[in-house]
Amino acid sequence: MKKVGFIGLGIMGKPMARNLLKAGYELVVCDSHQSNIDAVCEGGPAHSAPNGAAVAREAEVIVTMLPNSPNVRAVVCGPGGILETARPGTIVVDMSSIAPLAAQEIEKACREKEVRMLDAPVSGGEPKAIDGTLSIMVGGDKDVFDQVYEMLLAMGSSAVHCGAIGAGNTTKLANQIIVAANIAAVSEAFMLAVRAGVDPHLVFDAIKGGLAGSAVLNAKAPMMMDRNFAPGFRVDLHIKDLNNALDTGHGVGSPLPLTATVMEMLQTLHADGYGREDHSALARYYEKLTGTLIQ
Repeated sequence: MKKVGFIGLGIMGKPMARNLLKAGYELVVCDSHQSNIDAVCEGGPAHSAPNGAAVAREAEVIVTMLPNSPNVRAVVCGPGGILETARPGTIVVDMSSIAPLAAQEIEKACREKEVRMLDAPVSGGEPKAIDGTLSIMVGGDKDVFDQVYEMLLAMGSSAVHCGAIGAGNTTKLANQIIVAANIAAVSEAFMLAVRAGVDPHLVFDAIKGGLAGSAVLNAKAPMMMDRNFAPGFRVDLHIKDLNNALDTGHGVGSPLPLTATVMEMLQTLHADGYGREDHSALARYYEKLTGTLIQ
């Protein structure tokens, strides 16, 4: 398995595809922006195809990395989609973050065409996509997971089989709840420090090695203090993920009061025009409330 299809070359997909090229895979790629295609194709043996059906004519393993459930459904099941031409035994590895129920529905359509599918969302944002150290959480048949495990490790430092189809995205929703609540807590704590007259840089140095230390604190607190909200992971994408979490929670009877609160904070940022900024812009919510900057 050295030729891989890759559909979706955005902030995450582009560096992930480049890492597959570095690992020796040949790619056939598809994206709505020619500049993204060019950026990948200049990095190794890769060429473009106009749609999912054209990708499936060439590749027996196809990775999709798309914004949300409707995009994945269209690329896999819609006109010009993967299932139009995919041969029996083709493997679709959807690495998008979508609703678990949507993953199950798309997998059912694949199964009817004798196509195998995994849901394999990732965590780590653009920096870890670039350096190939993403955490990959996978749902689907274990034997299919085993077939693509080596490929997944070309893009991530870990790939864990979490259960049946949909389990990957359920795991990702749990991840996104923890990340969102953590960023909100960091914003709240650092605003407290600033309002109390304590330098937030010193607070960061003092607490990062203790129990409050985390990958989120290390990655997002410096961005807040530098007022650098260039997206690694956009506010609007986190809104999408928390919408999926809330819908899933309601469906299975799991209460999500913290998630709902952070969702309202993110929605406020979106309404204020910050939806395309990094989710560390949750600091702006507290700055709006207090009229004070975290810096």
